[in-house]
Amino acid sequence: MTAAKVYFGSIQHGVATRFASFAAKVDKVVDQLDMSTIEKGDKVAVKMHLGFLDGYQTVPVFFVRRIVKAVKGFSKNVFITDNPTAVYNAADRGYTQETCGCPIIPVAGIKDGYTVERRVDYRNVETLDMAGVLNDADVLIDLSHIKGHNSCGFGGAIKNIALGGFSAPTRWNKIHGVEQSIPYWDPEKCSPEHAKKLELACPYKHLKYDAENHKLTRMFSMCRNCEECLEADKDVGCLELKQGNFSAFQELMAIAAKQVLDTFDESKRFFISFLLQITALCDCWGVGFPPLVNDIGVLASRDIVAVEMAALDLIKDEGLIEKNVPRYYRHANLDPKADLHPFQRLNGKYKNPYLTVEFAERFGLGSKEYEIVEVLSPEETMNVEPPKGVAEREPSFF
Repeated sequence: MTAAKVYFGSIQHGVATRFASFAAKVDKVVDQLDMSTIEKGDKVAVKMHLGFLDGYQTVPVFFVRRIVKAVKGFSKNVFITDNPTAVYNAADRGYTQETCGCPIIPVAGIKDGYTVERRVDYRNVETLDMAGVLNDADVLIDLSHIKGHNSCGFGGAIKNIALGGFSAPTRWNKIHGVEQSIPYWDPEKCSPEHAKKLELACPYKHLKYDAENHKLTRMFSMCRNCEECLEADKDVGCLELKQGNFSAFQELMAIAAKQVLDTFDESKRFFISFLLQITALCDCWGVGFPPLVNDIGVLASRDIVAVEMAALDLIKDEGLIEKNVPRYYRHANLDPKADLHPFQRLNGKYKNPYLTVEFAERFGLGSKEYEIVEVLSPEETMNVEPPKGVAEREPSFF
């Protein structure tokens, strides 16, 4: 399989001037995508996460506006879309039609009910309700903020459409929850007293015991894989912690992403990912978190698998800012030599972020083989003579 091109602009630049700046690199990688396949009448959906409440680490509106402007060079029918909650309070984080340069539309209608049913027949999930607005669009710009994720280890271009491209009931009650489709607790081996002991053994309170129905439930999305529950269960052996439960979520995300991408012609899919303010958890928490990886830059590709693989590899090479790991990550692996991706070191060894990418490749969404094409590298620009008078010199009140 031919390696897919992934265009990269580093946060570092070789000279302090506009032509070598990060903003110039964003413009350049977007230009390299060659959006000439967008036709004049096409309806272009820019799917991004607009954040929630006190979250401020989504893609800066400064860059959103530049990307929208570039798309308008091919079609004026551009809109930004996300779930209704994020859309309704987007102005609190600076996203408006005026600042972004285009309308902002709820992805599944104003009541999150405008959907198209997609049959998937995966484990305990028969159908998914895909957002109708994405179904109606002709072009997809998948604009992602790269970060960790408590359920699958990694949130990027795939998660942006696999969860964000569906209604809330699908997102929260089907995709989140598929982990429960694989048995992990034997109620016949477990007495009510032992079940209560297991519940108390979880330092994060993510095992819940329902005494009335004699049911023990693991919150897989929040499980940090510390295995203290297994230690408490070693003499009984009624509880398991298996890769398969966690992988089910990642596989269903890849399936969901395919449902969205199949709606668009391959020539009209574009993926842009920002590796800035890289945190351990998702932006939907509505909280600002300490960045746990240094800012890296921007990636762009026509291949969703390649752009995700490149992002994960760059983060792996960069490593964690260990002093920024919050204290509530009591079981974080701070050994930089551990054979784990940085996101696994934070969220748990079973939450391997590469698995989602592997599933996506298996379903034909793209190639893990990629070629990085860096634009305006520091080495390229550091010896270029900058123009004179680049500081602020435009009209002022003085």
